[in-house]
Amino acid sequence: MMNDIKGKKILIAQPSPQNGSPYSDLETKFGLQFEFTPFFRVEPVSSRDFRAQKVSILDHTAIVFSSKSAIDAFFRICEDNRVAVPETMKYFCQSEQIALYLQKYIVYRKRKIFFGDGKPLSIVNSISARHHGEKFLIACTDALREDIALSFSKEGLNFSSAIFMHTVHNDISHLNLSDYGMLVFYSPADVKSLFESFPDFRQGDCIIATYGTMTAAAARDAGLEIGITAPTPEAPSIAQAISLFCGKGK
Repeated sequence: MMNDIKGKKILIAQPSPQNGSPYSDLETKFGLQFEFTPFFRVEPVSSRDFRAQKVSILDHTAIVFSSKSAIDAFFRICEDNRVAVPETMKYFCQSEQIALYLQKYIVYRKRKIFFGDGKPLSIVNSISARHHGEKFLIACTDALREDIALSFSKEGLNFSSAIFMHTVHNDISHLNLSDYGMLVFYSPADVKSLFESFPDFRQGDCIIATYGTMTAAAARDAGLEIGITAPTPEAPSIAQAISLFCGKGK
């Protein structure tokens, strides 16, 4: 398996990590070379588009955020629509880093701010039994994180979702895909963006790695064969999944 990517680069469809990278050890251990290029970006929806969804923020008692950009978009929409968010509102975030970002807009009080361990589904795990009576609003992109919505539904939680951001596909047509032995996708939007820039893309020997069930489904629907998936019990992250893949091929 290592022969499939030996001498070729691995393209991660995300921005370059700013504070260290789990891929650095893999470069040393397996002689790999990683490149980072975001395949899409998110931009806030307009106030008009938000109002067209007919979602009342104040009908909810808790807001769910999976990114800092979702927080920015939420409070911008509130400001544009003169929505005064009550101090009783609770916030559930994907990670502590995202939760701390709330300080840009509100006074940080632990009794109303809760967070997971960084994994999308950990948001549900941060909701204890005493919060099951809340009415949750999931602030999402137009590429809805259906994994999160599904987990809320399975837990029997009262929730709705609203689009606060929309995805804009980046032009990646300047890339020479033949230079890469592996493409790594983290979102269904990554897969869509690939075919936006390369409508005639053929996988050939290129290994496809995906994170999340919805991303894997989007890749399969596009006719791609997946060689690496995460999270799994053995590999909760893409970096660990690539490590396992390369270790088996040695």
